[in-house]
Amino acid sequence: MPYSAGDWPTLPAMMLARAAQWADRPLFRHWRHGGWQSLRWGDFALEVAAVAAFLRARGINPGDRVLLVSENRPEFPIADTAIMAIGAITVPTYTTNLATDHAHILRDSGARAAVVSTRKLAEKVLEGAALANGLDLLICTEDPPAAPGLETHRWQEALATPGDVAALAAEAAIAPADSLACLIYTSGTGGLPKGVMLPHRALLANRAGVLPLAKRLELDGKCYLSFLPLSHSYEHTVGGFLLPSVGLEVVYSRGADRLSHELAEIKPAVITAVPRLFEVLRGRILGGLEKETPFKRKLFDKAVELGLRRMDGPPLGIFERLQDLVLDKLVRDKTRARFGGQLQAMVSGGARLDPDLSGFFIALGLPVIQGYGQTEAGPVISVNLPWANRRHTVGPPLKGVECRIAEDGELLVRGDLVMTGYWNNPEATAAALQTPPGEDRPWLHTGDVGVIEDGNLRITDRKKDFIKTLGGDMVSPAKVESLLMAEPEIHQAIVAGEGKPALVALVVPADGMADRVAEAIRRVNGKLATIERIRHFTPTEPFTIENGLLTPTMKVKRRAVIEARQGEVEGLYR
Repeated sequence: MPYSAGDWPTLPAMMLARAAQWADRPLFRHWRHGGWQSLRWGDFALEVAAVAAFLRARGINPGDRVLLVSENRPEFPIADTAIMAIGAITVPTYTTNLATDHAHILRDSGARAAVVSTRKLAEKVLEGAALANGLDLLICTEDPPAAPGLETHRWQEALATPGDVAALAAEAAIAPADSLACLIYTSGTGGLPKGVMLPHRALLANRAGVLPLAKRLELDGKCYLSFLPLSHSYEHTVGGFLLPSVGLEVVYSRGADRLSHELAEIKPAVITAVPRLFEVLRGRILGGLEKETPFKRKLFDKAVELGLRRMDGPPLGIFERLQDLVLDKLVRDKTRARFGGQLQAMVSGGARLDPDLSGFFIALGLPVIQGYGQTEAGPVISVNLPWANRRHTVGPPLKGVECRIAEDGELLVRGDLVMTGYWNNPEATAAALQTPPGEDRPWLHTGDVGVIEDGNLRITDRKKDFIKTLGGDMVSPAKVESLLMAEPEIHQAIVAGEGKPALVALVVPADGMADRVAEAIRRVNGKLATIERIRHFTPTEPFTIENGLLTPTMKVKRRAVIEARQGEVEGLYR
């Protein structure tokens, strides 16, 4: 079956077509010089054409890889689109990367050039380039650091280059849909990151799959608050291309510490976040509730109770329905107002969202929906629907996505959204993409174990992450860790026990909660089967990006933690 291109063959073709259609509409809003600045679609196209012309003049050719290291700001999508428009391949990279991380990506991708937002980030990239012995061109939005033998330029030089928007758009419109758009290096939970080869058709397939949802929600003309890093595959696809193309203005958040204020100020229709942020937001709501009167706390608790009953049953009686209507005005309206009052979707992705956590927000009238995906699949595979939210699942597959469960329980995925393979890694590609005899398109082996229930996907664990105890029992660490981190007393947790008589846990207590962790673990153990219960635990130092135990999207690298803190784990068995 041939791959289909959809309305446009490439991402730049789509973005430049939208710019011609919506020239005077706002595209990006960002904080600069003490206030919000706006960039229109028409100006975006002019800057893309200028940067594309500048890169060409500096010898960047089709197929060349270009590193892109930047915070969420308009320069990121401008450079991203310009690189792709001339047939080169973007390599988005986290701003939190160490020099050794940059060295690995530069060495593996063979990137010749880098576009970097700040001088400080440029210095880190150059450290990596020195280790990798490669890089010909560096463009920086600030004065670039001295780099003998390397061609360096300021971003303003690129913007000053004469460009031809119409010619660039015409060129992008005839490029092959299966040509590579970007290499995104998976952060993973252990081992060196692999470069996922995503063609234009994969990201455009994600757009086609989400389009019915966007149309039903009538998102055109509304705001999206961009919080996750644009270098992450989800934000790169959804915040970088998908949502702008359906008419949302993208507002770049200034960071987690300002998010609560920005929600009330920006009044977004859509935000996306990782589960950890939802845990933090719940903690803030509950913390603020402690300052209220007993009567208000009782109203809040009742609103949550009845909201959960509406979802899970048993059905509300007549009096309870009346109570629920009153509580909607007294409690839920105030909670919705704290989030801007116009939210139509709060999308969680990147890791499993505990149903109790999502249920808390849904019961308060906030539209939390969980999606599921992988970098190797564009990355969106499925998403819950606000009007049919099955919070114990990750929703139905997107339109055009085929899913099936293998004999060993692994979820397999097929469709235009699937990657071409891993860059310079044929062995890993062959393991991940397998075409059965008699079929003409490969299935992506996700490595996730799941089931399909009434058309919805439910992910139960990672195929390789089951713990086999000394007694031969197979235990899901993801389930236990999720329950532990849902407790307010626990900030982070990792479970171990491979080949041991029972499970143990390394626990990072929440601030000021160290003396209450034992009680939290007793509560969790009460929800678990005997073989799943935590026998012993010990407090440990936080898992952070800086110590290499946390990914940039706040996922704990469980294998790396167990390896790095093996002494602590073994001590729990003595």
